[in-house]
Amino acid sequence: MSYTNYTNDHIAALVREDSVHKSVYTDPALYQLEMARIYGQAWIYVGHDSQVPNPGDYHATRIGDQDVVLVRASDRKVHVLYNRCPHKGAKLVPDGAGSAGKFFRCPYHAWTFKLDGSHLSAPMKGGYEGTAFDAKHPDFAMRRLARVESYRGFVFASQAASGPGLQEFLGGVLSSIDNLCDRSPVGEVEVAGGVFRVMQNSNWKVFYENLHDTMHAPVTHESSFVAAREQAADMGEMPLELHIMDGNGEPYAFWEKLALHAYEHGHGYMEGIFNPGAASTDAVTRAHFEVLEQAYGAERASAILGQNRHNTIIYGSGSPHTVFQQFRVIRPVAVDRTMIEIQTFRLKGTPEAIFRRSVMYANVINSPSSNVMADDVEVYDRCQKGNLSNGGEWISLHRYAGQDLPIEGGMQSTNGTSELPMRNQFKAWKEYMLAPAFAHSVIPIAVAGEHACAGEDCHVA
Repeated sequence: MSYTNYTNDHIAALVREDSVHKSVYTDPALYQLEMARIYGQAWIYVGHDSQVPNPGDYHATRIGDQDVVLVRASDRKVHVLYNRCPHKGAKLVPDGAGSAGKFFRCPYHAWTFKLDGSHLSAPMKGGYEGTAFDAKHPDFAMRRLARVESYRGFVFASQAASGPGLQEFLGGVLSSIDNLCDRSPVGEVEVAGGVFRVMQNSNWKVFYENLHDTMHAPVTHESSFVAAREQAADMGEMPLELHIMDGNGEPYAFWEKLALHAYEHGHGYMEGIFNPGAASTDAVTRAHFEVLEQAYGAERASAILGQNRHNTIIYGSGSPHTVFQQFRVIRPVAVDRTMIEIQTFRLKGTPEAIFRRSVMYANVINSPSSNVMADDVEVYDRCQKGNLSNGGEWISLHRYAGQDLPIEGGMQSTNGTSELPMRNQFKAWKEYMLAPAFAHSVIPIAVAGEHACAGEDCHVA
């Protein structure tokens, strides 16, 4: 092994207009840079404010490689704090949800902190007399993240003190969050029913790409949609659970008709064709339409349900699914491990059948026992392992390259099987990784053979 440094020139050479170097999925040094340059800069979804309904309630999770706590304080404001005691560095609360009560108390030496993170007390204070200890100094408090903003209950945080505001950052995908909330007649949603968590043995970027990869569905999911069709034949009918699985078996002509939208910062969404007759043929959809009609009127209700978005991508955070009220939160764990947390939402003011359908969809598509997710997890693992081989250096993103159409704030595909979303994500990846603030930083890396990745090309001998 020989060692060199990743400079901005090295990083720039990893991403071409129509391909990327495989090291973006496999190199631990690049992964560490991503944690600083992407997750240390971007707005990242932390959680929904319904997960902390009462003062003292917390939701402990991660932003990149940082442990953080979403907490509701006594004044009912929501804060995001690093999950660290400033004394010895212990995590103050375990991962997951709970209640801290009226204050945080460190399990190591019983230092306590108000729910906004400020220092409350330390035992045996006499021992600090005559020292530089100052309870009012930020060094002795739980540190807050640089910026925290909420949009319709969805709480995001950024570790960077400057940059675009949350709504500017979300841009074209704000409308997906709006649509998810507007599907409630009171415009509000809440996390309900618990969450699924699935550990995938693959790089975090693979899942983002796959969310809008329409070419894989009839191939990767053949085992599950064939099984669904066989089960339906035995039953003499195809219930919705099987119909959802069967959808992956649509011919390529179906996928070509979908519209793929790509926006700044790597975001985007896939938009399908809505069946306007669903409200008259499906009892659950009809009941949903009726409560929306009472709240908004028939025209507005039709527009809300007619926005048929599948897998919106908020790059760095995950994927809201408005039709079935999900949020697949994507948390990187290591260069080759990714935790997927699936949150389901209840639309306040809608019939319980709407929520039950959301939970059903999560079980069929996203749960650890899903026949469908198993297909994806298997191929992600194969991609991760295959990219460690000497079988080639580049990942192809050529499909419909150069044929994307400009739209307000972004681009749209000319064909629903385009690899526009992947190209857009790596455009954002490159912009983050080459940010001016990091122009002169380097990090040691190990490169196989005698040649480092540099200059116009990036082939490793």
